[in-house]
Amino acid sequence: MDTIASLFSFITTPVSWVIVQFHSVYGKVFGPDTGWAWGLSIVSLVILIRICLIPLFVKQIKATRAMQTLQPEMKKIQERYKNDKQRQSEEMMKLYKESGTNPLSSCLPILAQSPFFFALYHVLNGIATGSTIGVINDSLLASARKAHIFGAPLAAKFTDGSSKVEALGATLTDVRVVTAIMIVMMSASQFYTQRQLMTKNVDTTVKTPFMQQQKMLMYVFPVMFAIFGINFPVGVLVYWLTTNVWTMGQQMYVIRNNPTPGSKAQAAYLERLTKHVTHHEKTRSRGEKAIVKAIVSKGRDRNEFERKFINSLTKVGLVAQADGTVVKGESTAVESEDGTPTTAAPRRQQPKRQTKAQRQSAAKAADDSAEGAADDADEPKTSLSKSDEPEDAKPATAAKKPAPKPAGGTRSKAQSGQRKGPQRPKSPSKK
Repeated sequence: MDTIASLFSFITTPVSWVIVQFHSVYGKVFGPDTGWAWGLSIVSLVILIRICLIPLFVKQIKATRAMQTLQPEMKKIQERYKNDKQRQSEEMMKLYKESGTNPLSSCLPILAQSPFFFALYHVLNGIATGSTIGVINDSLLASARKAHIFGAPLAAKFTDGSSKVEALGATLTDVRVVTAIMIVMMSASQFYTQRQLMTKNVDTTVKTPFMQQQKMLMYVFPVMFAIFGINFPVGVLVYWLTTNVWTMGQQMYVIRNNPTPGSKAQAAYLERLTKHVTHHEKTRSRGEKAIVKAIVSKGRDRNEFERKFINSLTKVGLVAQADGTVVKGESTAVESEDGTPTTAAPRRQQPKRQTKAQRQSAAKAADDSAEGAADDADEPKTSLSKSDEPEDAKPATAAKKPAPKPAGGTRSKAQSGQRKGPQRPKSPSKK
């Protein structure tokens, strides 16, 4: 570790200068020889470095989004060469090269802050050995050697012997308890950050070598931190624990507000966005408009969560526009599973169920009305006499008289199914 740290000695002076400037500020509040002054100086160094790395983090996010746009092509390659893993890997690398994407872009922030990490290790190692380094002179060196964080010296390690720890003014038990707790917290925060990325912010519909690599790193990184952590000074553990907590919070913010399409985080985000947009009937922030604009521009290529979002807006009479805004509309068209618009069928209104008393009263009223109609039909008309009736009406009246029923209850020929009118004469042979 000392050999690797010496390779970054060119950045040791800037790192030590930043620590000394922060120490001069915190020393006026907590005292120059306290662990709070030196510990907060290291924490402030981490925050400053991570703020400077935000543009690189944004570039990492864009590269990740570019990888996500290749998911359909990756899925086709997997299906085409599912029995030939070597050819599948070759086609994947060819696709990365043609699109200008890099599956290792997620490692950029770690690689970028590595020089600062080893430079800080070099500074703390100089404090532990009692040698001045960078802008840290003899007085600052003596002050740093007196600084303790929860009873552990700033430059002490888990593997240090009792004589070296006693020379720094501490006990071996305090040093090992503090360093062990910090190593566990450092490894746990790293594992949680990677697991959060893999379980919530990954499109699980497509399996790529990049995803398998991320899954492997989720278990490898915490183990590496635990192994190398026993050789890190307490100050370096403070540095790495702070940067892990920063990364975890930054990742949580990105997953919540800018999730990966097709992931569980996107489903949760679009559910929250649906409630927000339907309540206010508009998109209020620039980020919401950007998300809605991206969903509308996909058209038939929307995933199931995005189609559900569009259909939810349509059902309440809202329409998402191409510029990311939402307006009221009369359309009732929704999208089916394949992305084609279909008309939502109106819900069938079920009749209200009546009680037994209501059904009996309704049946009685129907019977009474039927009897009244029959009585009216049987009553003879007395408004006109036979002499007053017109001549044209008499044959009509006679025609309306029912024919007499045949005797014996037999049916007529017309009722028995025989054809009306003149019958065809039977053939002579049948006679």
